[in-house]
Amino acid sequence: MEQKKLLLIFNPRAGRTKSRSPMFDAVSTFSQAGYLLSIHQTTAPGDATRIAADVGGEYDLVVAAGGDGTLNEVIAGLIQLPNPPLLGYLPQGSTNDFATSLHISGNPAAAAAALMATAAPRPLDIGRWCDRSFVYVASFGAFVRSSYSAPQAAKNALGHFAYILEGMKDLNTLRPYRIKLTADGEVLDGSYLFGAVCNSTSIGGLMKLDPDRVVLDDGKFELLLIPSPKTPMDLQNLVLALLNQQYNREGVVFRHVSQLHLETTESLPWSLDGECAPSRSSVDIENLHQAVRMLL
Repeated sequence: MEQKKLLLIFNPRAGRTKSRSPMFDAVSTFSQAGYLLSIHQTTAPGDATRIAADVGGEYDLVVAAGGDGTLNEVIAGLIQLPNPPLLGYLPQGSTNDFATSLHISGNPAAAAAALMATAAPRPLDIGRWCDRSFVYVASFGAFVRSSYSAPQAAKNALGHFAYILEGMKDLNTLRPYRIKLTADGEVLDGSYLFGAVCNSTSIGGLMKLDPDRVVLDDGKFELLLIPSPKTPMDLQNLVLALLNQQYNREGVVFRHVSQLHLETTESLPWSLDGECAPSRSSVDIENLHQAVRMLL
């Protein structure tokens, strides 16, 4: 019987302050499960995508070890393959939004043990943003800069709090963005403070969506648009509504959509899985239904 092969793509910069001992335990767990391991360490942005696309097809299982950005890169490489192998994830980042949605342990040894105990893979939808992919969220507007401008050292040391600190710098510059958005035939033309197209129950470690309303393999994204508050009291009420997952508040848009087209004449900051994406006057987003299969 041919031995199963596992490719581990490891980002050493993710969660740099964390102990590496659990990672060694994870490698041991994979080996004991009968896998022949090959470990590739990333050294620069884009490495994980290149490795996954170049050699991922030679393996039965590809495991991403790093933060959400590492997972994004690995999947971006795998979906280039005609028959992507199974995917695994050992979250090592500072926020790990997607791992939170999937209830994956932040301890690599525990995550690896759960991975090897899995009997069946789970299909997952992946997003396409113009010519780039995203795993769990494409967002724009207020607080987006904080997801990629917080220093890596601060993310490693402070986790969610680093995003909060960075986001506070935006408070004095909050402003609405005028957009025209067509989602599954519905046209929304207005000004919004923040918008997200997501497939996750956690956005930036700060905003939570009702897990009963988020299905990761249904061919649909959750679209959330936040209106611009007119007074400080409106802002307070809006924050409370979002914290309580009350999406029917006046002005808030919450939909389940499979594709959308957005147009704007403004410079609109975007974030894909916490990484910066350039402003574009026209953006197309589509759901790649069950594009990968993940062991959970």
